[in-house]
Amino acid sequence: MSAPTVPVRGPLDRPAGEPAAPPKVRGRILPPPVTGPEVVLIGAVIVLWAILYFTTPAFLDPGSLRALLVATAPVALMGVGMTIIIISGGIDVSVGGAVMVCSAITAKVMVNSGISLPLAILVAVAVGAVLGFVNGLLIAYGRVHAIIITFGTANLFQWLGLQVFGSSTINHIPTTLAVFGRGPAGRVFGIPYAFLVTVVVVAAFAWWYLRYTAGGRHFYAIGGNPSAARLAGVRVQRRVLMAYVITGVLVGLGSCFVIAQGTATLDQSVGSGQELGVIAAVVIGGTSIMGGRGSVLGTVLGALLVQTVSSGVTQLGWSSDLSNLFVGVFIIVAVGADLLRQRTRRTV
Repeated sequence: MSAPTVPVRGPLDRPAGEPAAPPKVRGRILPPPVTGPEVVLIGAVIVLWAILYFTTPAFLDPGSLRALLVATAPVALMGVGMTIIIISGGIDVSVGGAVMVCSAITAKVMVNSGISLPLAILVAVAVGAVLGFVNGLLIAYGRVHAIIITFGTANLFQWLGLQVFGSSTINHIPTTLAVFGRGPAGRVFGIPYAFLVTVVVVAAFAWWYLRYTAGGRHFYAIGGNPSAARLAGVRVQRRVLMAYVITGVLVGLGSCFVIAQGTATLDQSVGSGQELGVIAAVVIGGTSIMGGRGSVLGTVLGALLVQTVSSGVTQLGWSSDLSNLFVGVFIIVAVGADLLRQRTRRTV
């Protein structure tokens, strides 16, 4: 005697009145808010601060810490833009020249016209946006590698900055931007405004945008595989142009921080080598130089680590060349770790 056949119920064979099962929604898989490399950076900063505290107790004095945060702010701020560029597979070595142009024009306008703080920021940001637009337009639509274009514009921007300076320094700069400086007007509850603007406003928004919006994820897609991103409907050229304009805007704002750090005089050395510190902060922060991976939090931590090394070397009375040596070692270790992670992913 054969066993009775049990009818199999399909998705449409449900009793009348029985509610349909809710559809399963597949969520996007995101990396954790704080990744492993960022935890390592946090640990490295804590260890370095502890070492410096025991070797030179003045390092953790409120005044020294404020100076450290003020020095970190422009590097981290411009590093946010550089992070977006490198994530999307590009690079910008013209940052130093752009800082020179933005700083010189803004300082000249403040001296000649005595403009207010909002207008000074607007001038710097507008000049930076134009410079970033030039870079982005040539790279995105000229289809020339970013390092070639930005190496050329670096020299062009430096020449332009020298024309603004003329044959002399810019003197008698008013204290319009003192709110971003080291003095009492430049801090709230002991924390410099420049650092607060960088971390609380710019970096936090960029972190959210890159992590939770489709537009932000497009930069990762472009850096990972621009052809695949284009086939998926991403407007690659427009996004690349946007990355350089954003960086130009942040360079303009960062130049306000640079002016505020100095005295009433600005000379032709402003911005010199700035691109190296910014790129170092981004790479040490864990952003892959090959594109497609990186984070704003890592860049802020990388900038803090770079400035901590520079400040520590100065306070210990060592030669400033050692600061470049240590930062170079950090870069090599960061790039080596990135290449090792990529090789591990390919073999898994």
